[in-house]
Amino acid sequence: MPTWPERKDIGDRHESRVMQALQARGWTVQPCGQGIYPAPIQDALRRTRSTLRQFPDLIAARGADLVTIDAKERMPSTCSDRYAISTATVNAGLLFTAAHAPTPLYYVLGDMNVLTPAEVLHYTAHALRHRSGAYYLVSSHQAHAFDDVFGPKASRVARAADTRRW
Repeated sequence: MPTWPERKDIGDRHESRVMQALQARGWTVQPCGQGIYPAPIQDALRRTRSTLRQFPDLIAARGADLVTIDAKERMPSTCSDRYAISTATVNAGLLFTAAHAPTPLYYVLGDMNVLTPAEVLHYTAHALRHRSGAYYLVSSHQAHAFDDVFGPKASRVARAADTRRW
């Protein structure tokens, strides 16, 4: 099993990839959540069950649209067509969504497909659960394509025109 620094590095690279993909679609993106906290706070969060551990990684806006993103690398199963998303993550995501409605929370998975906490719960309500109960196993066929949720890449000409307007 990878160490915390190794897992953090994998997660940071995925977050960066998600940020770049959103920016290419005209979104303004800002990191948030435990990844931006000083090391002592990150260490304390790792030892607690607080839902702050699962606070979204990114917040993004495009025009009047505001979204939050929890970048989830290493989610596709290596031996099935399912994503394994922890029950703690989904429970925290549902609480976050309720507290911050109507701002949506999206899980952007390692293959750049997208699900919401409510979809994870819905799609697994009558499904086989991981035997430990620690994960929801969601068919990858249920996920949305990144472009369907966040829009297609903006053309260079359109991005340049947007820049000149401001």
